Order: sequence, then C-alpha cells, then structure tokens
Amino acid sequence: MSKISLGGGFHRHEFFEEIISLDNLFSAWREFKKGKLKKQDIARFALDIEEEIFLLHKELKSLTYRHKGYTHFVICDPKRRDVHKARARDRLLHHAIFRILEPVFDRGFIYDSFSSRKDKGIHKAHNRFQKFAWKLSRNNTKTVWTLKCDIRKFFDSVDHKILLEILSKKLGPKTIGLLREIIDSFETCAGKGIPIGNLTSQLFSNIYLNELDQFVKRKFCIKYYIRYADDFVILSSDKDYLNRLIPILAEFLDAKLKLAMHADKIIIRKWNQGIDFLGYNMFPHYKILRTRTKQRILRKVSKSSSFQSLQSYLGILKHCRGHNIERKIRQLYYGNS
Repeated sequence: MSKISLGGGFHRHEFFEEIISLDNLFSAWREFKKGKLKKQDIARFALDIEEEIFLLHKELKSLTYRHKGYTHFVICDPKRRDVHKARARDRLLHHAIFRILEPVFDRGFIYDSFSSRKDKGIHKAHNRFQKFAWKLSRNNTKTVWTLKCDIRKFFDSVDHKILLEILSKKLGPKTIGLLREIIDSFETCAGKGIPIGNLTSQLFSNIYLNELDQFVKRKFCIKYYIRYADDFVILSSDKDYLNRLIPILAEFLDAKLKLAMHADKIIIRKWNQGIDFLGYNMFPHYKILRTRTKQRILRKVSKSSSFQSLQSYLGILKHCRGHNIERKIRQLYYGNS
C-alpha cells in the first residue's frame, strides 16, 4: 500500500490494488452471495463466477471498467423510497470496496454514529439515548430537552464534488478514480445523489455526515449528540441553547455539505413527554412503538399469514413495551391461519 504525501505532513493511502485483487474479489463474492443464490440475477452471475471475476479484475486492472445502469423500484417502509439496484457484477465490486475501505474510515467516526456500522444499530442508539438522558436528568430530577432533526432528501442531495473532496483527504488518485466511476454512475440531478441500494452508499453517507459529526463534537464540544443515518438528536438541560443551535447547524450543513434540515421535522421536546426517535417513542422508564408503526404492522398481519413475518414483528416488540399490540398481532395471525 503506497502513500502519497501532501502538504503539512498529511498522507493519502492508495488502496486500489488491494481492492481489485483477486483475493479480495473472491472474498467479496463469498460474502455477497449469502442468502442471494435463489435470486435470478445472482444465480445467472454465479454460473460462470470464476470467469466473471477474472474478467472484472482484468477490466479494473486495465482501467477500462465502467459501472452500468440501475433497475429502479419503489418500497414503502412506511414512507416511499426510490431504490436503485445495480447489476450483480457492480454490486460485487461494491462489496469489494466496502471490505477494504469501511475499516479505514470507521476508525475516524465518532462513537455516537450508529447507522450501518458493526456492533451499532437502532437499539444501541436507543440505549445510548437513555443513558444520556438519565445522566442529564440526574435520575429524573432535572428537565431534559431534546432537539431532534433530520436532513431533507439526504441521499438525493449528496454533492458528488464535495463527497470526492472528502474522500480525497485519505485516498490516493487511483482509488478516487474508481470511486468516482461508482459515484458518477447515478444522479438525481446534475452532480447530486447517491442511490439507496448500493452498499457503498451506506459508507459514503457516513463519510459525508461525519463532517457534521466532527463539527458538532469538535467545534461545539456537544457531549449528548447521537446520529443514525440522516436523523440526529442533541440532548440538553437548556432549551434556549438548543434553539440557538438550530441556525448554526443549518448554516454549516448548507455551506459545507449543500444539505438542508427538514424544516417541518425540527422538534424540541421534553424527554418525559416522549421522544419519537428511530421508530419508537422514548420515555424515561420505557419505550413504545410509534402509532403509525403499530397501525402498519396490524394492517400487514391482517393481509398475510406468513410465520416469518409474525416472528419479525414479535422481534420488534421485544425491544419495547408492547403487550397489547403483541396480543392483537397473535389474534390476527391465528385468526387468518
């Protein structure tokens, strides 16, 4: 792995050969294929997998690789999301890139970034939130205020030039050339957007919003901050302080990342009133599913008698107070079976 020196003693690392190596491509395939071999596109790709990987390696080595287009489909979970699915060989390359670059960047992320990271996730974010809130409240004797924000149309708004500039702080030119091919393969408008559906997009989103994380933690030394994807919360005992932060955060996002906070979703609320965060309402002594989520689950159970779906919904309820909704789900399921 070569290093390219920049001014001021800073170094960029060249990971290109490591990413495109046959060893990494075959390792990426073993991970990528798990649970997917019944899907038509993966099954077809797997028929001549050695030839496919050798050809992909040859194209990457000779710098003739080109990322192809996407298949578009819509999911509702519950809000509408436009998902763009790359072809199998391109997704294999995404895995190969992720395997090498994710550990490199993850070391620089703050502890309280919880999306798409090993040993993190929604429930770890909830636990961290409760830990912060109880500490601030001094065992529920002081009022805790929460500023909750999310970023408007984040994936559609990621600026390609800014993303590549951030990546270029750590990566050499050949690696950047490969990432540019992937980043520029998709646009929502000129020079904007990364696709929901690419594994690389999960990494790129954390790298992009790490700029916000570092601003919050280093510039303002805000201790009680949690981010999950494009949702973030800040806890404080001072409501006025949280109000003063809103324009500062908005200005940073606009000036540095060309992003905007969703104006209708900027909420300051007391912890004991319940905080709607990542699908659950958080209270001092418990959490419950948000009403919309309950309604969606009951609607789906009433239309389907899949045992796998039942187990999935019951699994969600293990993390919150949900005895009544669990009873209704079981009644609906066994009534449909």
